[in-house]
Amino acid sequence: MKILLCLSNVPDTTTKIRFTEDNTQFDTTGIQWIINPWDEFALTRALELKEKGTNIEKITVINVGGKATEPTIRKALAIGADDAVRVDAEPADAYFVAAQIADFAKTEDYDIILCGIDSSDYNGSLVGGMLAEFLDYPSVSSVSGLDIEGSEVKIKREIDGGQEHIHTELPFVAIVQKGISLEPRIPSMRGIMMARKKPLNVKTPVEAEALTEFVSYELPPAKSACKMIDAENLQELVGVLQNEVKIL
Repeated sequence: MKILLCLSNVPDTTTKIRFTEDNTQFDTTGIQWIINPWDEFALTRALELKEKGTNIEKITVINVGGKATEPTIRKALAIGADDAVRVDAEPADAYFVAAQIADFAKTEDYDIILCGIDSSDYNGSLVGGMLAEFLDYPSVSSVSGLDIEGSEVKIKREIDGGQEHIHTELPFVAIVQKGISLEPRIPSMRGIMMARKKPLNVKTPVEAEALTEFVSYELPPAKSACKMIDAENLQELVGVLQNEVKIL
């Protein structure tokens, strides 16, 4: 059994976001890049399953991006992925990214393709579903639990008011959310050294048209200053809620 994990290179969640070119370009100056958190949880679960003694032979990570994404890819290798692929193209939009990953996935017999439910930068939640359509694979969204017993795959999904437990046939695309694994792994020194020798193959992109265009960006309105009210001053609190916040 082989697993392909889709990896997105995103700004650290503590990054202060800035825009340039009249708010039409994201300013990458001084940005610390990391593995998309949902992808990192998915990678951790894949490694747990491999170490558990299941019949997983190989875990491959794939990223669509320029050479600057390679440190992030190497981190995934240091955590434990067996090899990696970088499609040498800027990720124009979700359709373009899904087309590139699908083209590579068709060259190998991957049994499970894991995608984070979205990326922490654009939060589009589109690549996993599009990828499944490109490959004509079944897809399962909101996956919060994944187990393999022999050739059977057991999946847990979060639904309104509870959980859903299902089985699916291979191959399929799992769109993973938080809960798939307790916490991501930290690369060990041995893992970092081994990652330098693991294969990272660079692939030429295929022809695919981006279907969306980012016209401009806008930061959310700044939060107003916090107003402190004495816990004993109920009259002032009511006045603020009534006259300023206007919720009474």
